[in-house]
Amino acid sequence: MPVGRVATGPPALAGDDAPSAPAHGGTDSARPPRFDFSTNANALGPAPALLDLLRAVDPTGYPDPSYIDVRDGLAAWHDRDAGEVVVGAGACELIHRAVRTAGGPVVVWEPTFGEYRYATEVAGASLRSAHDAATFERMLAGAALAFLCVPNSPDGRIDDVQRMATAASAAGCRLVLDLAYYPLSQRRPPLPPDAWQLWAPNKVHGLTGVRAAYLLAPAADAARLARAPSWVVSAHGAAFLAALPGAAAQQWVASTRETLWRWRDRLAARLEAAGVPVTAGPANFVLASVGDATTTTVRLRRAGIRVRDATSFGLPDALRLSAQPPDAQDALLAALGRRHTRMNHRDKEHP
Repeated sequence: MPVGRVATGPPALAGDDAPSAPAHGGTDSARPPRFDFSTNANALGPAPALLDLLRAVDPTGYPDPSYIDVRDGLAAWHDRDAGEVVVGAGACELIHRAVRTAGGPVVVWEPTFGEYRYATEVAGASLRSAHDAATFERMLAGAALAFLCVPNSPDGRIDDVQRMATAASAAGCRLVLDLAYYPLSQRRPPLPPDAWQLWAPNKVHGLTGVRAAYLLAPAADAARLARAPSWVVSAHGAAFLAALPGAAAQQWVASTRETLWRWRDRLAARLEAAGVPVTAGPANFVLASVGDATTTTVRLRRAGIRVRDATSFGLPDALRLSAQPPDAQDALLAALGRRHTRMNHRDKEHP
């Protein structure tokens, strides 16, 4: 660098400051935790057959940039045409691509996954935020895109999917169903064929480090969405997506989700018994009201337990907690119990 010249960062964006990246579970800057309730990935991990497959992948060559075999396999599995399948480097990449392709306005039903809002802000599109079904339906008029997470994160609710799809179609708005947790849900409503379907199988299979997902959309929309950089999915990601329709992958999901449901119900019951109000739906996670979520998150992290602070969802009093094994739940309840004991003691001293 020439003498006297000051290094600077990239130029500032016009208007407001650049949006901060949304919070996600599963990572932070501290040491790996003993127990991680912050990620909704399958707590039973991946199918052994899938791990063996990924370990055997040859990464020395380029994958097919059109992913023809992968798309053919996924299309047959979903009884769709291959021209309706778009692969991407994870659900978040496809969310950003969808917003850039469709434009705005974008409709979301809060509280929900923060990436929808973030992608809209990054794209410079306008956002419409609803907090009930009637407002969501009303906001569809004149919108380009709407997101509905089924079941929703962080509260696990499942809305009337068919009704929302019908309303979106009547309004001329594309409805994206985010199905990241759908395969693990205890209730799985029929999916309207005219809605876009966003699938994030890396969560379902406990392979979140494999950045690969896919989206099903009408062929004309899919063709526009497919205009992404070549080789957006790696050889490992392509192999993972290709394996999804196989018996080993499907049997693993079917066998593990019932265990996750039992762990979810056990967690909800124990939290309620400890005086912690819980919102539990059919998904593999619950929402727990703990008062000051951020303070609780920090204290639990110091105890070796990572949880998902729901403040970024607009719920500063809540934690999203995934279904985890009994030993992890024991540690969580013990840590929460100590914390609530201290809080109750302070409340008695300072009424």
